[in-house]
Amino acid sequence: MKTATRCVHLNENGDPYSAIVPPIYQTATFRQESATEFGEYDYTRTANPTRKLLEQQLARLESAAYASAFSSGMAAITALARRLEIGDEIIAGNDLYGGTVRLLDQVLSRSGIDVNYIDTTDLDKVRASLSSRTRLLLIETPSNPLFRISDIKAMAELAHSAEAILAVDNSMLSPCFQQPLALGADVVVHSATKFLCGHSDVTAGALITNDPQLHRQFAFQQNAEGAGLAPFDSWLLLRGIKTLVLRTERQNASANVIARFLSEHAAVEQVYYPGLSTHRDHQLHRRQATGDGAVISFTTSDASVSQRVVSSTQLFAIAVSFGSVNSVISLPCAMSHASIPVSLNQTFALPADLVRISVGIEDVDDLIEDLERAFAIAVRQQATHAIQ
Repeated sequence: MKTATRCVHLNENGDPYSAIVPPIYQTATFRQESATEFGEYDYTRTANPTRKLLEQQLARLESAAYASAFSSGMAAITALARRLEIGDEIIAGNDLYGGTVRLLDQVLSRSGIDVNYIDTTDLDKVRASLSSRTRLLLIETPSNPLFRISDIKAMAELAHSAEAILAVDNSMLSPCFQQPLALGADVVVHSATKFLCGHSDVTAGALITNDPQLHRQFAFQQNAEGAGLAPFDSWLLLRGIKTLVLRTERQNASANVIARFLSEHAAVEQVYYPGLSTHRDHQLHRRQATGDGAVISFTTSDASVSQRVVSSTQLFAIAVSFGSVNSVISLPCAMSHASIPVSLNQTFALPADLVRISVGIEDVDDLIEDLERAFAIAVRQQATHAIQ
């Protein structure tokens, strides 16, 4: 089946009443046959039918065998990192979500795990950084918020040459547009809060793999630390996934139009979006992905102008996150990436005038009009300020 069909049709064999919409097993515990004989489910922290259905669906969408659903994307990355031991090393991209950097730098460092931040678009740098201690390569592609593109197949080969695993955060594109496992990755990471949910009403994460040993480790960690996704959130996420293809196709098409609009606007200095032919890794992106996503970043060459643009939009709500049906706008330096430790500011070096937008499902002409109005206000205010 194609992805659009998979999104709608679940594995519903577990429901004795054949409900079109699966029930929510909103329970903490399950009655057992006896004190020594246990059924498939005993305690929701360990497993729950609603979460299991979601995990089956997540695995199917990534053409995988296994998935584990967590209470957030950060909980998922934490479970991924828990398999490392004192003295192990992670090679991570140097353009990552700020919360990921905070976890790697301020939490894992206390566990004796070293993190080496590398430009993972440069295979020679990655190759040179590999060591006998390297156990995990962690990348985002496209990265957030500078949209760097890493070669997933080549990165997988490098990881495996060092007996490490490659984990790819696929939150930016979703399984509709990119399938990292098919390109050699060992684990796919999702902040399911984003496109998979699509409605800004669930916080969730996922680890997806074809490796049974890795899955056992993730499931153990999910249970041991109590980080599994709750039944109601699992049900909401299942509901959101049904329209995943419809939403992402519309958002992808609109984002391409808006990216071209931004690239031609006099107040915009640079646009970061892999769908543009001017993107340095446009061809690589085209080889490993079928879509470009709905998130765009751009600079204006003036941080105060960027701030005024963000403050002047009406349809683009000022908010962190991305992937929802409603459009949002933000300043990554002050919002989603403000948690990057000061000691790493030079490593990540985000432009102070960088604006990130996530394109929703609104009419694209309305969104462009909203941005055009915001630019006009920002430029006018800047000119007035300069005169004063």
